Amino acid sequence: MCFDHVDFDAHEHVAIAHDDASGLKAIIAVHDTRLGPALGGTRFWRYDDTDAAIGDALRLSRGMTYKNAVVGLNWGGGKAVIVGDPKQDKSPALWRAYGEALNRLGGLFVTGEDVGMTVADVDAVRRHSPYIAGSSSCAAASGDPSPFTAEGVFLGLIATVKAALGGSDLTGLRVGVLGLGSVGWKLADKLHRAGARLIVADVDADKTKRAADAFGAAVATPAALIGCEMDVFSPCALGGTLDERAVDSLKAFAIAGAANNQLATPDIDAALAQRGILYAPDYVVNAGGVVNVAAEAEGDYDADTVMISVRRIPDTLTAIFNRAKATNRPTSEVADAIARERLEAAQQAA
Repeated sequence: MCFDHVDFDAHEHVAIAHDDASGLKAIIAVHDTRLGPALGGTRFWRYDDTDAAIGDALRLSRGMTYKNAVVGLNWGGGKAVIVGDPKQDKSPALWRAYGEALNRLGGLFVTGEDVGMTVADVDAVRRHSPYIAGSSSCAAASGDPSPFTAEGVFLGLIATVKAALGGSDLTGLRVGVLGLGSVGWKLADKLHRAGARLIVADVDADKTKRAADAFGAAVATPAALIGCEMDVFSPCALGGTLDERAVDSLKAFAIAGAANNQLATPDIDAALAQRGILYAPDYVVNAGGVVNVAAEAEGDYDADTVMISVRRIPDTLTAIFNRAKATNRPTSEVADAIARERLEAAQQAA
C-alpha cells in the first residue's frame, strides 16, 4: 500500500494507470495542491520493480511541491512515472492511453517532459489530452525546457561558488559533471565557455568522448567521478548520488547540479555541511524547466519573460545560503522551511 511506503508524505492523490492493450503502466502522484493544481513532469524509465516506480513518483512529486513553492509558482506538486524502456516501449496506443489517464484526473495534474521523454512524446500525448505542456505546436508552445533548466543550473552554480569562495569567476575551476543528457551537455558547454576545467562521466561512452573532444574534458566513470579531485560537483543524472560514501570521498567544496533528489537520505546535507561542502538544494537549482513549462500551462508564454524568472534563481539560492549560515542549519532544511512557509500561508488565506 502507498500509505505504508517509506516515501509516502501525506500525498493527496496517487493513481495507477494501466492499459493492457498498449502496455501502459504508470503511477501519477499528486503531493500537494494548496498553491494550485499539481504540475510536474512524466518520467519514462526501466524500474526494477513496481515498488521502485512508486517510490520515485512519491519522492519526485514531493520535490515538485517544494520546488514550485520556493520559486514562487502558483502550482502544486505532482509527478508521473511510466514503467518501461523509453527506447522500445513507446507507441501511439500508449500515448493515447496515457492521455486518457491524464484526462480522468480532470486537470488535477498537469505534466510535461522529464527523463526518458522528448518534445515529440509530449506532442503525441497532447493529441489526446490538454493536460500536458512543453509541446512544439500548441498556441503557447514552449518546446524543449532543457535550455532554461541548464541556464538556471549554470547561474545557480555560479551563485554557489560565490557563496563558498566570495567570487564568481569560474576560470580554472574544476567542475565534475555527472550525466551528459540534454541539460548536462548544455551545462558543460556553458561551463567550458566560462573557463572551467571539466571532468565528465556518463553511462554512454560516446557522450563522454564527444565532451572530451568538444570541451577538452577529462573523462571518468560514473562510479569513479565522486572521488576525483574537483572544486564543484554537478550531478545531472538520476537521483541518490549523494550518499554516505559521497560524504566520505567527495573532494569538492560545493555541489550544484540538475538532478532531482540528489540526497540519498535527508541527513546527508548536514553531513556534507560538517565537512564544509556547500550544497545547493537541487529543486531550486533545477527549477528553470518547470518555470518554462508553467508559463505554457498558464497559456501566456513568452520566452524572454521566462528567462527573466529563471535568472532570479541565484537570488533565491543566495537567500537560502544566507539564512542557513545565520541559523546554522543545512541548506536543504532551510529551503524546505521556506517552501512550507509559503504553503501554510496559502492554506491560511484559503
